[in-house]
Amino acid sequence: MTHPTRFAISIPQFVPDGTFDPAAFRAYLGAWTSEQILGAKPQLGPIETLTYAAACTDRLRLGCVVLVLPLYSPVHLAKSLSSLDQLSRGRLEVGVGTGGRFRPFAAFGVDPSSLVARFTEELAVMRALWTQDRVTFPGRFWQLDGAAMKPRPFQKPHPPIWIGGSHPDAVRRAVRLAGGFFGAGSQTTAQFAEQVRIVREEVAKRGREGFRVAKRVYIAVDDDAGRARERIGAALNELYGQFGLRDIEAVAVAGTPADCARGLREVAGAGAELILLNPLFDDAEQMERLAADVVPQVG
Repeated sequence: MTHPTRFAISIPQFVPDGTFDPAAFRAYLGAWTSEQILGAKPQLGPIETLTYAAACTDRLRLGCVVLVLPLYSPVHLAKSLSSLDQLSRGRLEVGVGTGGRFRPFAAFGVDPSSLVARFTEELAVMRALWTQDRVTFPGRFWQLDGAAMKPRPFQKPHPPIWIGGSHPDAVRRAVRLAGGFFGAGSQTTAQFAEQVRIVREEVAKRGREGFRVAKRVYIAVDDDAGRARERIGAALNELYGQFGLRDIEAVAVAGTPADCARGLREVAGAGAELILLNPLFDDAEQMERLAADVVPQVG
């Protein structure tokens, strides 16, 4: 876990009804999406957005952090992601998570008491469909008998898998079941550093090689540092308030370009090899300023 830090940026997904502008979308296209199926904030679906992004680009890696796996059928999701990996010629990365206690699982017919078991089984089903000619799977939640799924993903054996989360058990699960851990944007840098400590302990325990660590960072850059903090705080309250989380602006990196560069260096120092920059307003302007004024200072 000593690789140079890389940066990715989120694809703008907050689009009020009837306002999507394809030309503007293509002009500042990023590479990663997030998922929020139910919520008052108008957010485009992650897989649909990634599919559009795949058609508009040739080289960008494309990913989602995270798909809440228990809300999906693993057979349908495996097919969608395999198709997207084929359409993008192997540029997909897959982030998954259990979803946590704030998700409205009853709306999806899911028993929240079985989230981890369901998650683990779904991941096993998807991997099997992506790698085996015929899949027989006598699971607790899903049963397959000689099932085949073609085409398999373009990447072999399958796209890179990240597991996101904040609980120590989720961190350990990532090391056990995935190729990387993706720290949540709703966690502070100090909390992320503690998660990385758990990652390193588990990696050493299991003798894992090549395991990756990343973090989503909500960010706002402005020559007026106070205004940056105020705006990102309001945006975070709007995004997370529906889950009962408010006044969490401490999780963000905000301020002048120098402030933001310093905050990102701290995230990298905590162990992030990949930092997903996630503005929450003025997407095009924020992306331009991050690329021109902030990232070059991080080093």
